[in-house]
Amino acid sequence: MKKVVIAYSGGLDTSYCAKYLSKEENFEVHAVSVNTGGFSEEELKKIGENAQKIGAKTYKNIDAVSSFYQKVVKYLIFGNVLKNNTYPLSVSAERIVQAIEIVNYAKSINAKYIAHGSTGAGNDQVRFDMIFQIIAPEIEIITPIRDKQLSRQEEIEYLKQNGVEMNWEKSKYSVNKGLWGTSVGGAETLTSEKPLPESAYPSQLQEKEAKQISLSFTKGELSAVNGKENSPEKNIEILEDIASKYAIGRDIHVGDTIIGIKGRVGFEAAAALITIKAHHLLEKHTLSKWQLQHKDYLANWYGTHLHEGQYLEPVMRDLEAFLESSQQQVSGEVFVTLHPYRFTLDGIKSDNDLMNSSFGNYGEENKAWTADDAKGFIKILSNAGKIYQHVKEGK
Repeated sequence: MKKVVIAYSGGLDTSYCAKYLSKEENFEVHAVSVNTGGFSEEELKKIGENAQKIGAKTYKNIDAVSSFYQKVVKYLIFGNVLKNNTYPLSVSAERIVQAIEIVNYAKSINAKYIAHGSTGAGNDQVRFDMIFQIIAPEIEIITPIRDKQLSRQEEIEYLKQNGVEMNWEKSKYSVNKGLWGTSVGGAETLTSEKPLPESAYPSQLQEKEAKQISLSFTKGELSAVNGKENSPEKNIEILEDIASKYAIGRDIHVGDTIIGIKGRVGFEAAAALITIKAHHLLEKHTLSKWQLQHKDYLANWYGTHLHEGQYLEPVMRDLEAFLESSQQQVSGEVFVTLHPYRFTLDGIKSDNDLMNSSFGNYGEENKAWTADDAKGFIKILSNAGKIYQHVKEGK
């Protein structure tokens, strides 16, 4: 019997694919979910039970939280990556790691087919298919929803006709939660003018009293929260638990999709936004002027390529090498105060702080040069402008 590995979330689309492929196409279905954060043990158990109800021969959950951090999130922090200065690439970054884990699992059980439930109208189809084709071009990709252009109701009717009775009532909002944030889509995000209502966000305001926390970074990685050390991915989860109670990190991202249309997506990403902003503040104190300048545009390209599914492009390893090298001095503590719906960056403490009073205090005093040194420097610095003005006026 032909083996197919299906990227299985337990939702309607992937459930339809699993049933259709096993019953109509006579495939031996192996369902796989990849946890990149956001799933509880109870949720994973339910997904496995649903897979077997629908007829999957096996179900496997792959814990990829650590892999997701090491392969992707770490570099998004190093680069302070915010798509269009807004979005921390929460879900789009996850899809890359999920696709890699799924195709590697398919190869490990000698499956010749991979299936996923993407439609033909989104970014995920591109991200999944590109990774599958690059890593395992010999494996055939099957996409029943995309190929048959099925409506949601057609999928529900098919499952009911085949004895699969589950609650497929569509929730008002589509929510995808992961380590690096949660995306929220609904009727409002299909328009250009409507905001998401308060109730659409999974984390509601619980804390109203301001609270200061400290974030420790070691060579650019989040090594401790409030002085307590853990792995960086665990610290992100701890920070999310603290900051989400303040309803921090909400916004709507507007951007260009891979397939050429513009789209809006709501998100909440308290830990991601606080980590990026705190890390960037520490970099302002510990990196040189030109490190900061060059990092800015290179990190932007890293985020763009990642968003568009180009994770396996060799230049990404080059960009990662640069970003990692840039973090050698980025160690210290950042102080952040949490408020309802917002946060403030209070300051930093670092042995590598380049704002060193031994050389002077900005706007107050200088210790490393004389007044004549300053006058001479300014005179030389003005030369190019003087020459240009002289030539311009002489015409």
